[in-house]
Parts: sequence; C-alpha cells; structure tokens
Amino acid sequence: METNRLSNKLAKALNNQMTNEAHNAQIFLAYASWISDKGYEGIANFLFRHANEERNHMMKILEYILKRGAKVTIAAIPAPGPDPVSINDCFEKIFKSEVENTANIYNIVNLSMAEKDWATWNFMQWFVKEQTEEETLALDLLAKIKVAGGANAKADALYTLDKDLADTPDDAKLAQDVTVDNP
Repeated sequence: METNRLSNKLAKALNNQMTNEAHNAQIFLAYASWISDKGYEGIANFLFRHANEERNHMMKILEYILKRGAKVTIAAIPAPGPDPVSINDCFEKIFKSEVENTANIYNIVNLSMAEKDWATWNFMQWFVKEQTEEETLALDLLAKIKVAGGANAKADALYTLDKDLADTPDDAKLAQDVTVDNP
C-alpha cells in the first residue's frame, strides 16, 4: 500500500530545503568559529545559537517528510565558503543567506499552493514567519554594526557590540506584532 502523500516535486523541494537548512547551520558555525577566533565571544555565542536553530529547522523538515510518508534524502552539504573579511562582512553575508533562504521557502509555499497540498502549505507557514523573523534579526544586526562604524568599526565599538549580542534574545520583534501600545 502506498503511504506517500507528497508529490515527487514537493518531496524533492523539501529535501533540498532540508539540505539548505543544514548548509545554513554550517555557515553560522563557520562564522561563529571565525569570530570566536577574533575574541568576540558574545557575537560568537549568538551565531552558535543560530547554527543550532538552523539544525532544528532541518530536523523539522526531515520529520515532516517522514510523517507524510515520503523518502528523506540526505545530501552532501556544501562548504560554507570563505571566511568573512570583517564583522560587517559577516553580518552582510548572514543577511544575504537569510534572503536566499526566504526565496527557497516561498518557492515551496508556491508549489504546495499550486498542487493544492494544503498540509504542506500549512506546515510551511511556520517557516514563512520564521524567515520574517530571521530577516528582521539580520537587518537589526546590520543596523547595529552600522552604528558601530560598519566596515570601519573600531575595537571599542566592536567590544560594545560583542557585549550587546551576548545578551540579545534569539527572536526579533516582528512588524505584525507591533501595536500602538507596544511599538
């Protein structure tokens, strides 16, 4: 008896996204390791936490594929690429990676809508919200480094940023959650 409830296209797209989430985790690990080597443990800790979050996203997709009766395909993870040249470059690369990830998520949402696979469409809504949060967080990081001096940030500003990120929550405040009473 056939128990698979995902089309071949959706199963492939979800498996690709699972690999993409693993790749993003590797990027965060690489950047966290690079920045830790520079002595910025607060920023490194923040990035290490986000590497773990990306792995959790990967597992969420893996579990969904299994629960829909489809085959999980474990693929090789691409290397994270070259180290950033500065903390500013690191945050710019993180933002770019998040925007690319959002596009991938939207493609799966569009495919699930076209196929009228409402279970997958519903499942992916969590990722849509998560990506909104991740992009907002990346933009917040870029804003902080800009205030610190951007690519020309001095050691004292980076020290303050490092201390700030050590205590920064992993979640960003989303526009849809803002009210007049809670801006």
